Amino acid sequence: MEHRGEEIGINHATTLTNRQRGNEITVRPATLDSLSVHQLAAQGEIARVEQLLAKDVSLLNSEDERGFTPLMWAAAFGEITMVEFLLEKGADPTVLARERESALSLASAGGFADIISILLKHKVDIDSYDWNGGTPLLYAVRGNHGRCVEALLGGGADLTFEADSGYSPMALAIALGHKKVQKLIEDHILKLLKQRQRETVDE
Repeated sequence: MEHRGEEIGINHATTLTNRQRGNEITVRPATLDSLSVHQLAAQGEIARVEQLLAKDVSLLNSEDERGFTPLMWAAAFGEITMVEFLLEKGADPTVLARERESALSLASAGGFADIISILLKHKVDIDSYDWNGGTPLLYAVRGNHGRCVEALLGGGADLTFEADSGYSPMALAIALGHKKVQKLIEDHILKLLKQRQRETVDE
């Protein structure tokens, strides 16, 4: 058993030595750059991302193997300062990944209401659906993210849109037992009804 441990130790040391020597498998620089820019965006490393963009501005909207852009990674990990930075640099918030995920749906699933509010100011499709039939609102409801639900309802999200499973946002909230989210949706529906009544009276 000890002997095996020693072998592992030796292999580990050799790996480190090879790495120090630079004898790693060579990867095209463009691939390294695109991987690192996504990872850095997810970690909120603004200074490093800025350096990469200064060398190659096309990295701003570059897609990884799943079609995710740096902005999507930043939105998914709740890196609000990075989201603002990338948008200022001209990142496209309307891009859809391979399975139609959007920065908005990723922020909604993660529970990042502040990022949702920022993205909504950039004319993203509030009701964009992915291949699972999920919309940002449905993801916010599923995650029991009340502030996200409020932000999306305030932005005009469609309450009638049903997922592939057949659940509308309200039905999903009831099925999952998310009482606070259910009340938020009920209150929003009542508010919409009152608005319509007032508009009818004004006419």
